[in-house]
Amino acid sequence: MRHNKKGRKLGTDWSHTKAMKRSLVSALFLNDRIKTVEARAKEIRPDVDKVITWAKRGDLHSRRLAIAYLNDKELVREIFEKVAQGMFQDRPGGYTRIMKLGPRKGDNAPMVIMELVTEPCVPKAERQAAAAKKAAPKKAAPKKVAKKEEKSEELAEDLGFENDGTIEQVEAVDAAEKSEAVEEAREEAEKAEAEAAKEAETVDAEKIEEEQADVK
Repeated sequence: MRHNKKGRKLGTDWSHTKAMKRSLVSALFLNDRIKTVEARAKEIRPDVDKVITWAKRGDLHSRRLAIAYLNDKELVREIFEKVAQGMFQDRPGGYTRIMKLGPRKGDNAPMVIMELVTEPCVPKAERQAAAAKKAAPKKAAPKKVAKKEEKSEELAEDLGFENDGTIEQVEAVDAAEKSEAVEEAREEAEKAEAEAAKEAETVDAEKIEEEQADVK
């Protein structure tokens, strides 16, 4: 029976497993990222959270516990200094991230990259507020509708119709709007043709001047 032997079986005895976990935790704090087997990464995750929790407390007893676990005073000093400067302060948990890389060649073991999460933690309320702002409809559409309604009313007044709203009046107003749109399109097309003609004339004049300069 496996009494008092919780955790994953990593293929080693108890003392080797303890030393290996300590080495992986130290490497993660030194480099902020390590590449290892998925089972080992999941096994050291609680130990990493425990060390960061001690650093958040920051008292002498927590520092001694961290030194006893990592067996490296300089590394513990660096961790406590980073946490005291504000690292992980706004994050209540989940200090590590595991990204899968796929199976390893040879023994087909699942490989992962484990790294410390150093990004600032955004509260859930702020994320929901930002999402609501993005999903909110724009206010430009009602203005366009209002302008269109005002224009149609002006056309109806110009045509001498009253505000009865009969089918004949609505059709007449629509036809007038279409005719105005066609006239505006024609005017724009004429302006564009005039501008193109002017540009062509200027280009021809420049070419003629260049040819005369070459002849001289």
